[in-house]
Amino acid sequence: MKVEKNVKGILIPIGGSEDKGEKSNTRVSFREKGVLRHVLNEAKGEDSKVVVIPTASRIPDEVGQNYISAFRKLGCEKVTVLPISRKNHSENQDFIRQIRDADCILFTGGNQSRIETKIRNSTLHRIIIDRFENEPIVIAGTSAGAMAMASEMIAGGTSSGAMLKGAVKMKDGLGLFPDAIIDTHFIKRGRFGRLFEALARFPDKVGIGLADDTGLITKNLNDCQVIGSGMVLFLDPSGLSHNSYDLLKPNTPISVAGMKVHILANGDRINLSTREVEVLPMTESFV
Repeated sequence: MKVEKNVKGILIPIGGSEDKGEKSNTRVSFREKGVLRHVLNEAKGEDSKVVVIPTASRIPDEVGQNYISAFRKLGCEKVTVLPISRKNHSENQDFIRQIRDADCILFTGGNQSRIETKIRNSTLHRIIIDRFENEPIVIAGTSAGAMAMASEMIAGGTSSGAMLKGAVKMKDGLGLFPDAIIDTHFIKRGRFGRLFEALARFPDKVGIGLADDTGLITKNLNDCQVIGSGMVLFLDPSGLSHNSYDLLKPNTPISVAGMKVHILANGDRINLSTREVEVLPMTESFV
């Protein structure tokens, strides 16, 4: 698999439903080790200028306020919400200025296709790509915002209908993570089948399945470390011995053999170039 090198930005895809300081039963401390704390730490900490983009959501005002509140609980006051709801908003000069000044950009959950239609191939999109490639900016995305990071983006398809050719709908994403296909709410919603089908169609990619309240700090599009309270599944199709996808008619069951799967949790690492896995010893605690 080809992996881009010398990318200075940091990607943090998140599986959705991350702790915003309101949960009492999470296994990870919100203020010390929570997903959003890591997002800030990878930028400039509490002094970070955070721009929240709730384009994917049908309730962007409410979602934006939730993130303002969450980041304030972590001591970060410089949080701006960009209400991008039409394609021409991605050409707005004030919005572009805020993207140029941001230390961290966070795409919220909702419907990932809205991100594609309102932001992709705009001036704002091009600036995000340029800054990601050339500056140490943090770009985070939760749920739909994480899925939109890929070049080949899962845009639809039920868990129950997956593994029938054509059941999973794909669209062009933002291209921030070109060698991965990302799915979210992965454990809770049982989305194994649709990520398997996506990889059968695009076996040159790696699959990343993110559980709720779980993220992945990704540096140089290569070195990945799990954060949060759940699991990340890595699906590696590079050694497939059989893949029937291209031979089948639509709505036909797919057969795949030789898919390698890694299940990693908080603190564990994977190198996407070598596929080497580093599991945190159980006696240690990842901060």
